[in-house]
Amino acid sequence: MESRYDMLFIGEAGDASWLGAALGSAKAAVALEVMETRQIECEGVETRVAAAPPDVIVLGPTLPSPLSMARHLRDLSPRSQIVFVLPPERVERFRASLPFVSNLGAAWTVSNDATPDTLRSVLQEAASTSRQRANRVALYDRINLQLASRASTTESQARRSQLALSERYLATLLNQSPDAFLAVDRQGRLVAWNEAARQLFPIHSDDALGTDAVALFPEGCRDEINQLIDMALQGRMVRREVPLRMDAGEAIIHGDISVASVHDNNGEIISVSISARDITERRRVEEELRQLNETLEQRVAQAIAERVQAEDALRQAQKMEAIGQLSGGIAHDFNNMLSVVLGSLDLLSRRIGPAPQARRYVEAAMEGARRAAELTQRLLAFARQQSLKPEPLDANSLLAGMSEMLRRSLGADVRLETVFSGGLWRTCVDRNQLESAILNLAINARDAMPDGGRLTIETQNGFLDDRYAAAHPEVVPGQYVLIAVTDTGEGMPPEVMAKVFDPFFTTKEVGRGTGLGLSQVYGFVKQTGGHVKIYSEVGQGTTVKIYLPRYFSRGDEPIDAPAPAVVPLGEQHEVILVVEDEPAVRQFSVEALVELGYDVLEAHSATAALRLLDAHPEIVLLFTDVVMPDVNGRKLADEAKRRRPELKILFTTGYTRNAIVHNGVLDPGVELIGKPFTIDDLAAKIRKVLDAP
Repeated sequence: MESRYDMLFIGEAGDASWLGAALGSAKAAVALEVMETRQIECEGVETRVAAAPPDVIVLGPTLPSPLSMARHLRDLSPRSQIVFVLPPERVERFRASLPFVSNLGAAWTVSNDATPDTLRSVLQEAASTSRQRANRVALYDRINLQLASRASTTESQARRSQLALSERYLATLLNQSPDAFLAVDRQGRLVAWNEAARQLFPIHSDDALGTDAVALFPEGCRDEINQLIDMALQGRMVRREVPLRMDAGEAIIHGDISVASVHDNNGEIISVSISARDITERRRVEEELRQLNETLEQRVAQAIAERVQAEDALRQAQKMEAIGQLSGGIAHDFNNMLSVVLGSLDLLSRRIGPAPQARRYVEAAMEGARRAAELTQRLLAFARQQSLKPEPLDANSLLAGMSEMLRRSLGADVRLETVFSGGLWRTCVDRNQLESAILNLAINARDAMPDGGRLTIETQNGFLDDRYAAAHPEVVPGQYVLIAVTDTGEGMPPEVMAKVFDPFFTTKEVGRGTGLGLSQVYGFVKQTGGHVKIYSEVGQGTTVKIYLPRYFSRGDEPIDAPAPAVVPLGEQHEVILVVEDEPAVRQFSVEALVELGYDVLEAHSATAALRLLDAHPEIVLLFTDVVMPDVNGRKLADEAKRRRPELKILFTTGYTRNAIVHNGVLDPGVELIGKPFTIDDLAAKIRKVLDAP
């Protein structure tokens, strides 16, 4: 080297030694300064370069983000030449990317395993270029001073400054843009990106330069990205929505990308630009809006149905209240008249003497008056105006004491079974009225089984929650003692069930009933502060559930409703088939399961259910009603198990569990959830069945 050159090496000390050894005899003409990587932060490379710009800046192979540092050093010293020392495997792709790197200009690349002669040649060429550029700039400056006026020189400098400022503005806007930008050469290699692209794509360092740009996208859409790049290289601008990030086969980030060609001054296509915008949130909002629109009609219909149901319940309550007031008024007046009749007959029987025929007439009249008085008492019970004498009692003990009387009343053709719950709470009611209510229900059950059958009386502790109370306005949420009476009789259709508590309504033949039995039960339970619910299927039987408020003696503390635990949700792709012949119940079951995160299919009959089972092997659980027309839930489950032995089964019914099992409808040990059930109850039961081995 004829002239003495200033050279600054930035990197590790070992690489600097290799560089010094490679320079060899040329050291005398080179002023080599070494700044190790660990010194960059504390001493400040910017201060060093700005104070005395070197002819050549050599960046070692271990520097992080060498391109970023090179651009920054170029801004500080435009005449200094940049030489990148790189591992052999990075040289070619790095060299191909350099023309697309903004604010860098010409630069040299050399492998760190190059021969000393090659390295000296590259460094000498870079140093000569730097010195020639410096001399040329100085010469041009002198010529400009001699030939150009000060005004024209100022104008030229202003234009250059304006151009440089515009470039900086453009670079700043590009880096501050929320959209990601990628530059790709004609061979599909990544040559540049902005900060948003670094956040959106897996770009972690400058090592990404020269790599396949398509590899930044999920594997499933890379063919489509390649096609878009090919279309852009043909001069077309294209736009698509594609997944930008995937997890377990599902898109977690959606993108709207635009691909366009970049032309040089001659109009030739030299590269492709890809812009990408994260539209995940927009897609989520659009999907929610679409689902809302799709279910709008269903939600309106559901709201109308709920309103109609509430109005029907209100009308029924108002009707029962009005009938009760009327019945109570009539009963009170009738009692007054009966008092006169019975009193007069009693006096007459004392005065007629031993005349047998006259006494027979009086006794017959008194018997009729007493029966009329009993009817009056039933009317008062329905009107909730009878005099009650509530006392704390154990329902198990009361029913055990009634067993013999009930068996005699039922006759030999009806088998009585009792299932008493251990640890049953006490309730505070009128003992005689409760016995009368149980006897009325038993006699009604007997009359519904003309050919004989089975009557099951069951007790258990119960809790009616806020959701149940919301659907039954007259119910107060809380703890109750439940007494359920189930028969295997003829059952009732819905239109009959709607009237069973009306006074004087009966389905029995003339002369076999007054129509006041269930009315008396209804009135007594309501007057006690309880709730009565009836469930029936034609040809299958009826269950009447009496809920009596729990009694808290002195020193007892009411137990609050259990704190809501974490509701177990469905796991991904768990599909449940709901089979229910009652549309309203089926709709609730489907909506509850969807709310819990399950995929749900529904069927209104066993035939439709079997078709769905054959068509959807992904179904993991069959949730079916026990009592259905044509083919019941038990037979459906047997056939489903024959076809799919691994299928889980969960039954539901309005009957009590013991009544269903004891009557031979289900086998012991099957999974069953009773109606009505809450969403929390259903969630726990479904999870228990699915998680069972």
